[in-house]
Amino acid sequence: MQLRKITPADNLQVKAIIQQALAAYHLNLPGTAYFDPQLDHLAEYYAQLPNSEYWVLVTATGKIAGGAGIGMFNADKKIAELQKLYIAPEFRGQGLAHQLMRQTLDFAQQYYTQLYLETFSILEPANQLYHKYNFQRLAAPLVGSEHSACDVWYLRQL
Repeated sequence: MQLRKITPADNLQVKAIIQQALAAYHLNLPGTAYFDPQLDHLAEYYAQLPNSEYWVLVTATGKIAGGAGIGMFNADKKIAELQKLYIAPEFRGQGLAHQLMRQTLDFAQQYYTQLYLETFSILEPANQLYHKYNFQRLAAPLVGSEHSACDVWYLRQL
């Protein structure tokens, strides 16, 4: 499995993984990543953001197994956001989320002092992953949150 930066050719596969994962949990709702306007052009979106990146895991046949990104959340407070960490169903349970987590943390530490994320309580494997990486659960979203439907928020010191 190759870990690399997203390219425009990956956009549709990544969008499908994200939307299928959310729909499987009935989270294809307004206020979730399902409707993010940048989903059709994630590679171009991340390329124009400062201190931000999105990575994909790709099989030998070119299939995207999953991806994750880091985007700026609050420049003044040096807070980044862990964004769109999703693994396709057929690739789950292979440690790929850990690989993406390590990549995103290594990158974020270069530019930021804290890492924020938003998720859902129903996504138990994701929440377990965040606990393993020392994310601390918050009582409410940070000011500036865009995903109003999320019901769990985390922050990690870098």
